[in-house]
Amino acid sequence: MSLLPGRIWSDEEWERIQRGYVAQDMDQKWHVLVEGDTAFLHRSWTRFGVYEATFAPVDGGGRRIVSALVERDGDRYRNTDDDYDSVMLELVFSAIVLGEPAAELRSRLVESTRRKAGTDAPAAVVQHSALGLRSDS
Repeated sequence: MSLLPGRIWSDEEWERIQRGYVAQDMDQKWHVLVEGDTAFLHRSWTRFGVYEATFAPVDGGGRRIVSALVERDGDRYRNTDDDYDSVMLELVFSAIVLGEPAAELRSRLVESTRRKAGTDAPAAVVQHSALGLRSDS
């Protein structure tokens, strides 16, 4: 990926990210699995890998994404917008894995999707379609 999220995740957040996330029903769209310093993000229905993000420690504590890959095979993942992928990658970690509200990221996702698709679909529809829900169970 040419654009990476700039966020620095705290050591506590990194520990939570390392535990991953498994979708429990159809409304949850993402599985997140971490091996070593690399997180693998797969769509829950198809099990296709969409993102691979490698984290590294930051001076002073925490971690940031230092490299990432995104699927570009159109049969597996149709998006080709780098800005959208940067937002979506950060949003899956923030909203799905960590359960944060992530209002700014959600707004950026909606704006990017509407612009790309030329639609004014309701924000909730856009978010559910791409991000899905998070289960607190």
